[in-house]
Amino acid sequence: MKSKWGKRIGYGIGDLGCNLVFSTMSSYLLIFYTDVFGIAAAAAGTMMLVTKLVDAVTDTIMGMIVDKTHTKWGQGRPYFVVGAVPFAVFTVLTFIVPDLSEGGKLVYAYITYCLLCTAYTVVNIPLNTIVPRLSADPNERNILVTTRMVCALLGTAIVMSITTPFVKFVAGIVDPGLSDPFKSPKAWVIVMGAYGIAAMLIFFLTFASTEEVVPPSVENSDGSLLNNIKAMTGQAWIVMGLNFMYFALYVVRSTTVIYFFKYNLQREDLATLVGFLGILSGLPMLLCLPRLEEKFGKRNILFLSTGLYLAGSVLILLFKTSVAIQLTALVITGLGIYGIFGTIFAMQPDAIDYSEWKKNRSISGTIAAFQGLFVKAAMGLASWIIGLYLGMKNYDGAASTQTLEAQGAIQVCYMWIPIILCVLIIVLNAFYKLDGCADEMRVELDARRKKMQRPAGRQ
Repeated sequence: MKSKWGKRIGYGIGDLGCNLVFSTMSSYLLIFYTDVFGIAAAAAGTMMLVTKLVDAVTDTIMGMIVDKTHTKWGQGRPYFVVGAVPFAVFTVLTFIVPDLSEGGKLVYAYITYCLLCTAYTVVNIPLNTIVPRLSADPNERNILVTTRMVCALLGTAIVMSITTPFVKFVAGIVDPGLSDPFKSPKAWVIVMGAYGIAAMLIFFLTFASTEEVVPPSVENSDGSLLNNIKAMTGQAWIVMGLNFMYFALYVVRSTTVIYFFKYNLQREDLATLVGFLGILSGLPMLLCLPRLEEKFGKRNILFLSTGLYLAGSVLILLFKTSVAIQLTALVITGLGIYGIFGTIFAMQPDAIDYSEWKKNRSISGTIAAFQGLFVKAAMGLASWIIGLYLGMKNYDGAASTQTLEAQGAIQVCYMWIPIILCVLIIVLNAFYKLDGCADEMRVELDARRKKMQRPAGRQ
């Protein structure tokens, strides 16, 4: 029998593994493609959008596979082992700079990025499905989700705080004398190799530490994707929409903060501090979320968290040139964005249960697949908009400084797009209603599961 905290940490650390690469993709991949790989900003942004069409297929397939999987290890857990090695391999391949023409590089980037996104799907979709299978207790689920969010935050903190100095340190060894160590292709391969191997080992640990103990309350009579989609309630679509807005916000913030401090404030030396303040500032909020959600409800806490982010955005707007206030604003927006992050993820198991309750169909894999699709679509769309807009404003990845026009574009992306996304989160959240029926829903689902109990010895 595994201990409670062993299961919680074992589950949560899976997102640390995901985020070692996911956060790098969100924060550094666009600037890697423009400044190191040698692709124009608009082309790189477009590529990151177009590849989401592949994700639309792979996410759906993976969700259906999870729904149809029935093994002694559970529905989701086996895929932590299946996907671990490919995830590490494709992480490295994505950050190799081949000796090809610009067109050849673009083709290579499309292929490797698609493969990495597919490998991410194989491990991440199951990670999103198994919370309802790990426990039926709502408080335990909140703790599981919070543990996952804390581990995800730590993964993001590692990426945001050490990636730039790590790359420069390695470049000093493998590319001594390079004028800009950040642009060393060899260093990027080594750093991402380290991240990929670490993620692979973590997925093995997640498999070994978790256990799926709560069966579905219904056995589907067929595996029809169409019937699964019909079984998704309006509340599930609302949570997926919130996911889309959050990850678009996350990508915009984590990508443009690097551009803003490097080119607008001329303070690339603050990269490590920016990483710590912008991310670890969210830790107090994550630690408080289970109690806050239990007392005030997820909907109200999401309103609060979004309001915090908007308050930090006001400071960013009013004091554009003050480094001290920009750093302070990072702390405030960090509290807000991780409150949004943790609360939306805590809503997801409820949305899965609600569809099972109202539609009498077990579709956790399909819901997780569409959540994954929305996440990647948000990442791709956000990166595409940023890349396209910077390209329109003559951003030059090969230049050490940018024109006033390009700096203005960076400022718009960093300051105004997040405000728009926060407003959309508030509007969507107004339609979320699962806090009011959670107890009734869980009582009935528990009763259904008891009726489905098999004789001893049969799983």
